[in-house]
Amino acid sequence: MIDEKELQAIKQRFQIIGNTPALNRAIEIATQVAGTDLSVLITGESGVGKESFPKIIHQFSPRKHEKYIAVNCGAIPEGTIDSELFGHEKGSFTGALNDRKGYFEVADGGTIFLDEVGELPLPTQARLLRVLEVGEFIKVGSSNVLKTNVRVVAATNLNIPKAIQEGRFREDLYYRLNAVQIAVPPLRERKNDIPLLFKKFASDFAEKYRMPTIYLTSEAQEVLVDYYWQGNIRQLKNIVEQLSIIEEHREITSDCLQNYLPKPTKEQLPLLIANTHSNEKSFSNEREILYQVLFDMKKDIDELKKMVHQYKQPPVTPTKNTDNEPSFLPSIVDKNTLPKTEKHIKEVEIEDAQEYEEHNFSVNEMEKNLIKKALEKHNGKRKLAALDLKISERTLYRKIKEYDLNA
Repeated sequence: MIDEKELQAIKQRFQIIGNTPALNRAIEIATQVAGTDLSVLITGESGVGKESFPKIIHQFSPRKHEKYIAVNCGAIPEGTIDSELFGHEKGSFTGALNDRKGYFEVADGGTIFLDEVGELPLPTQARLLRVLEVGEFIKVGSSNVLKTNVRVVAATNLNIPKAIQEGRFREDLYYRLNAVQIAVPPLRERKNDIPLLFKKFASDFAEKYRMPTIYLTSEAQEVLVDYYWQGNIRQLKNIVEQLSIIEEHREITSDCLQNYLPKPTKEQLPLLIANTHSNEKSFSNEREILYQVLFDMKKDIDELKKMVHQYKQPPVTPTKNTDNEPSFLPSIVDKNTLPKTEKHIKEVEIEDAQEYEEHNFSVNEMEKNLIKKALEKHNGKRKLAALDLKISERTLYRKIKEYDLNA
């Protein structure tokens, strides 16, 4: 355990702001494992500041005087990732005009931070596993085995166990990387830290752009703290920068702030295909409850219409008319109350049909809007939108065609 004074010194050195217990615990773990050679997996949502922890581990380790290299695995094309990490021989592929050292060779004796490690292709995962197990790798286009002594720290915002089930990540590599796990909490779980972060960013941007510092009213601060912050610290920083540049008045009110806050889209969207036997539904806010109630009402109304349709056609019994000819009329209906003309009958049927059609139209519009919002949230990526909506990609594709949503 590190004392409070040392903890604050680490935060100041690595520009970490906040006093949330989960954040302090993550820093403590990073310092405790720094002196070992164990692989570390840092987990957390995008934008929470995972990149600070590999630096803490490296600077508090015996390797601090050696190379530290950070690699964004998601930003390197699949065709060149092996060459970037492990190097290549001259002529091994088109464009390989010279020999090239990879990051694992350059960082020998130091630390490599593999950010977004979940984006690595499976063949590269197999190469990485060999480095972790025996410290060996082979350059692209070579047959010579090279040795390296590198400390690997990885980070991801993916659900790795789920990726393993889907065949997108090697289970043995996961256990090698996850010798020690550091979980970085999302910003919405650090509510007391949000005003501190706002003040720090506001001060930084005031200095950068040479203008007075912006500040929040008490109502605006409540809005800021209660916001969902899907993009976490990165999103907060971007909004503070926008406010600092665009707003002429330095006092930021709640109305002004809300103009810069996108509507939260992280909360679970209502199920388009509901499972009536599921007991795992949870509602995080009033909007979600409202959506679920609307869909339950739609289901109840549809069932009620079916029942009414069944019972409005009662059994028929033969009766006698004035001409002594048999006539078939419902036994529970008074003949004198029936519509007098065919035109009247058609008007009743049309009115009922229009009522049902209007009901369906409103539900369809709501479903269309939900799909549209999910697609906008994920920049048109259908797979992610389908996961949010809890429907299959095939169903989402059909709905997009049905509602003419050009995603």
